[in-house]
Amino acid sequence: MNIIDISHPIHAKTPVYPGNPPVRIKTTRGKTSAHSEISFGTHTGTHVDSPKHVFFKMSGVEKIPLEQMIGLCRVLDMTKVKEKITTADLKRWRVKKGERILVKTKNSSRAFKRFYADYVYLDGEAAEYLAKKGIVLFGIDYLSVKKKGGSDNRPHTALLRKKIAIFEGLDLSKVRTGRYFFIGMPLKLEGLDGAPSRAALIPLSSGYKISL
Repeated sequence: MNIIDISHPIHAKTPVYPGNPPVRIKTTRGKTSAHSEISFGTHTGTHVDSPKHVFFKMSGVEKIPLEQMIGLCRVLDMTKVKEKITTADLKRWRVKKGERILVKTKNSSRAFKRFYADYVYLDGEAAEYLAKKGIVLFGIDYLSVKKKGGSDNRPHTALLRKKIAIFEGLDLSKVRTGRYFFIGMPLKLEGLDGAPSRAALIPLSSGYKISL
């Protein structure tokens, strides 16, 4: 079976969004075993945003239904977008209710070794368009769905108000446009605003029989 890992590894040099806690790792080795102490933020690397990320009285990441984060998805080619994904960019793909949508942008062509502020993001009106369409999950290939320092928070609020799961920091560098079976499993951190996640795609042409 062909499984594509679309998660970035977490290590001491993993880039983080400015203001987020850095990754710290301390490993202790004993005579027969080793254990590590790790410290990082809930929005480190490949991660999920829960409604509580922007709506403090709404639900945490452990309340996102597993069936929302496992199932068929589409990867849309947005590699020609220069700055932001607009409603017009999305309309050509005829997004439907209940879909899981991942966008591959030129972010995927840049090495995930440092933070850069000029990443491609989702426009506020485009986020409202997706929310009205009734998708269940949206994923993007950088650490935030909204513009760095931008005052328009709709890329978060429009989706999370509708409890649409947001996956950020996806590694889509080896993924082609098309339909896949998506698996995204965040840590079950009770009552928190987000969690790192291991995410993967299974091409529907892989020969693996998927029943829904």
